[in-house]
Amino acid sequence: MEINDPATLAEVTAAFERYEVALTGNDVETLDELFLPSAQTIRYGITENLYGIEAIRAFRKARPSQGLARSLENTVITSYGRDMAIAATLFRRASAPGRIGRQMQTWVRTADGWRVAAAHVSVIDEPA
Repeated sequence: MEINDPATLAEVTAAFERYEVALTGNDVETLDELFLPSAQTIRYGITENLYGIEAIRAFRKARPSQGLARSLENTVITSYGRDMAIAATLFRRASAPGRIGRQMQTWVRTADGWRVAAAHVSVIDEPA
C-alpha cells in the first residue's frame, strides 16, 4: 500500500478544503453531499453522537448558522492507498478563548468522489 500518493493526497486535500468552506459558510447542501450517504456513516460531535446519514442531515438542518468561523492549525491529511484517507486538524474559534477543537475525518473514494465515512469533533481546554 502506498501512503501519500501525490495524486490521491491532492484530491483529498481539495475535498477537505471544500468541506471547510461549506462548514464555515453553513452550506448544508454541500456538507450533506460530502458525507457518505449510508446508514453506516458516523459523526461524533461536540454534543451529539450521530449514526447514519439521516441523523447527520437532521443535525445539519437544525444547527445554528452563527459563529461558524474558525482558524485551522496543524492539519494533517494522509492517504492510504488510492481509496482511503484520514484528515486531522485543530481549530480555534474567537468565541471560545482558551479552548481548542479537534477534528478527524475518514475519507473514502466513491463513484461520486471523496466522501466522509466517519468524523469526530471535540473541544477541550487549551493544553498548558
